[in-house]
Amino acid sequence: MSQVTNTPLVEFRDVSFSHAGASAPIISHLSFTVNPGETLVLLGESGCGKTTTLKLINRLLLPTSGQVLVEGKATSDWEPIRLRRRTGYVIQEGGLFPHFTVERNVALVPSLERWDDSKIKQRVSELLSLVGLEPKDFGARYPSELSGGQRQRVGVARALAAEPSLLLLDEPFGALDPLTRAGLQREFGKLSKTLKKTAVLVTHDVREALLLGSRIGLMHKGRLVLLETPEDFLKSQDEHARGYLETLELPAIGK
Repeated sequence: MSQVTNTPLVEFRDVSFSHAGASAPIISHLSFTVNPGETLVLLGESGCGKTTTLKLINRLLLPTSGQVLVEGKATSDWEPIRLRRRTGYVIQEGGLFPHFTVERNVALVPSLERWDDSKIKQRVSELLSLVGLEPKDFGARYPSELSGGQRQRVGVARALAAEPSLLLLDEPFGALDPLTRAGLQREFGKLSKTLKKTAVLVTHDVREALLLGSRIGLMHKGRLVLLETPEDFLKSQDEHARGYLETLELPAIGK
C-alpha cells in the first residue's frame, strides 16, 4: 500500500488506557502523529507507559478511551492478524523462535502470507545480507548458535521481511553490551535512512533517542510531556528533559 506523504501513518487521538479495576491509568490523554518515513522515539523511565503505547499501535491492546489510527483506520476496525502482519515488531534479543533456523525465523511472515518459495528465499537472502549476516554462513544456524548482537540483527531482518508499512521496536538494543549496542544503533540509523521506513522506537536511553529519532516523545507517568526534534530536545528547558540531558555530562575523573 503506497503511503500518502501528508497523511500520518499512526495517529493517537486523546488516548487513555487502564486495566480493569486499576486506580490510575497507565497512559492518559495521548495525542500525537507519526508521519511516513520518520522515526519517532518514545523516551521515558520504566513504567511510564512507553511499551503500552507501542502495544496500542498493533492492537495487542485497545484504548480505554480515544482512538488509535493506523493508515487512517482505527485499530478497533482492523482485523488483528492483518494489522500485525503489516507491522514489523522487534523486541530485546529479537524474540526469535529457538527451534527455527535463522532462515525460517526471517521467512515466518512471508510464509504465513503464502509468498512463492523462490520469492521468500530471495527475500531472506537479501535481508540477511542487509543486516550484515552472510546467508550461507548464518541461514542454517539456530538462535542458540548466535551472539546477542547477531540475534538482534535477525530480529530486525524478520521484522522487515514482509515489507511492512511500520516498524515497532521495544528496547531493541537494551540487552546488549555497550559496544555491540552502539554499533547496532549506528547500523539501524543508516538502515532507516536507506529504507525510509516509518518506525516507533521505545527506549530509556537518551543517547539512543538523540541518535535515532526524527522526533523524541518524552513520557512521564503516562503522559507525553514533550515532543521535539533532537535539536530542540537538546535546548528544552522542560525539567524532565533536563534530567535526561544531565546524564550526558561525564563526571570528572578523580574528583
